[in-house]
Amino acid sequence: MVNCLVAQSGGPTTAINASLSGVISAAVKDSSITNIYGALNGVQGILNDNIIELHKTFANDASLEQLKHSPSMFLGSCRFKLDKEITSPQYEEIFATFAKYDIKYFFYIGGNDSMDTVDKLSQYATEKGVDIKVIGIPKTIDNDLFGTDHTPGFGSAAKFVATSILNIAHDAYIYDMKSVTIVEIMGRNAGWLTAASALARNAYNVSPDLIYLPEIPFDTYHFLNDVKNLIAKKNNVIIAVSEGIKDINGNYVSATATNQPTDGFGHALLSGTGKALEGIVKTALNCKVRSIEFSVLQRSAMHIASKTDLDEAFSLGNKAVEYAKEDLTGIMLTLNRTSNDPYDNEIHYIPISEVANKEKKIPREWINEAGNDITDDLLAYMKPLIVGESPLKYENGLPHYMNIQHLFDKA
Repeated sequence: MVNCLVAQSGGPTTAINASLSGVISAAVKDSSITNIYGALNGVQGILNDNIIELHKTFANDASLEQLKHSPSMFLGSCRFKLDKEITSPQYEEIFATFAKYDIKYFFYIGGNDSMDTVDKLSQYATEKGVDIKVIGIPKTIDNDLFGTDHTPGFGSAAKFVATSILNIAHDAYIYDMKSVTIVEIMGRNAGWLTAASALARNAYNVSPDLIYLPEIPFDTYHFLNDVKNLIAKKNNVIIAVSEGIKDINGNYVSATATNQPTDGFGHALLSGTGKALEGIVKTALNCKVRSIEFSVLQRSAMHIASKTDLDEAFSLGNKAVEYAKEDLTGIMLTLNRTSNDPYDNEIHYIPISEVANKEKKIPREWINEAGNDITDDLLAYMKPLIVGESPLKYENGLPHYMNIQHLFDKA
């Protein structure tokens, strides 16, 4: 008996269930795979033996299509860091669960920290001579995974950010008065998602007027000068800022920078950057100032999903099963762009050891010299990723997503 197990980890995205759908779809069609299992809440679900049978839930194309167009994580998530040393009892427990369910292939869908888990599990399997193929499938709205042109989840989140900025511009421009709107967008160390705000610009809209990314040290003096120069020329100034912008000394601008809490991987839990800048601008300028924090809204906005994003995520899930059947292990799948216009890409893979604990930031040449905007090259890179709309089904006026009752009822 040959079975496979899949789990999801890290932050939710609009496209991560599309990758799950791709894995299940390929595995169901493969006669050599008997059962398809899912672990609830990532690697913690494996440790706690919280395993469900996906082959029973997704027995037809209609259910898989609904899964593909449901946001967030059907299997739930975790922020759990495995012990550094693979001699830890954690690894024995995980592989005991694999053995219990006759797991031959394990697929982990996630971002940077999830790829660290894939790396450790594949190391353990190799060292112990256990014939289990461990494969990472990328996802993250931050687009900061190393080794891939872009990451599933980013395109849809970028589309949400750009659409929201355009909506904010329409809201602000109707008033004949001076105003500054500061929009805080996710991105701890990489500003890809904040950069996507520039996609809102069109023939009549130049907003956001300023863009500040964590790749460039933030200078309050220069920031205020930028704002003052613009507000002297126009009524409404709209600014996009990454939550993780820092000063020259590496201190977060975030209002909660002092004694900042961290997650299970030691990352600072950021919020308050927009509010901190709002206070600075209010003190310096005599005009209306407001800050808006997109927060979790940008992560699972299926109503504005990118079809390109969902289709690529599904294809990666499909291809992961194919690679596992080819006896590949300890890898992460990648998207390799072959053409920008017309847009096209190919799916390849990279050794997981070259991905884990690395971070892809925006190249300096894709940020303008002043450090307060992006270049046309970055715009050209992002534009194809937001193309196409998701064919949502509705029920009683609301999107009809997959039922996730199992996340509440699990043992």
